[in-house]
Amino acid sequence: MSFDSEWSQLKAEATEQQQSAHTRLNQLAASGGGGGGEDGGKASDLIVHQDDLGAVGHEAFVLHGELQKTADIAGAGADKDGVGSSMQSAKALSDHNFTMGEELSTTVSVWTSQVKTMLQMCAHISNHLDYSKKSHAKDDELIAASLRHRDGSAVSVSEISKMVK
Repeated sequence: MSFDSEWSQLKAEATEQQQSAHTRLNQLAASGGGGGGEDGGKASDLIVHQDDLGAVGHEAFVLHGELQKTADIAGAGADKDGVGSSMQSAKALSDHNFTMGEELSTTVSVWTSQVKTMLQMCAHISNHLDYSKKSHAKDDELIAASLRHRDGSAVSVSEISKMVK
């Protein structure tokens, strides 16, 4: 087949595909993943229970409190001016021309920066999980209030799952 005839054939096929209106969804095969699986085709979802969120949020809160109390080496042993013992030592070493004074000061600065980052991360985790828990509880209440059987009883989650399938 020559290039011209092959090119003409490909152009004709492309034109034919454009003229026929259809939708093509890109997806994995049911056995490969993305919702289907080896468990008989049941959808696999992330399941998190309220207790799990609460436990993780609580641990982040406790860690935040402990870090705040014990990891502050910059302020530990502070003098009347609020300068901690590590920074006092760094200044004394530098005043006596020891290069270790500058290194100790750098170490305290890096440590302080990293502790602040950890404190922010713990606070973010704790606050976000508290928010998520409250938000999902509110969503569940709204759904329960809006989905009712004719007799007024709430529609269970398993019944909703059956309706969606």
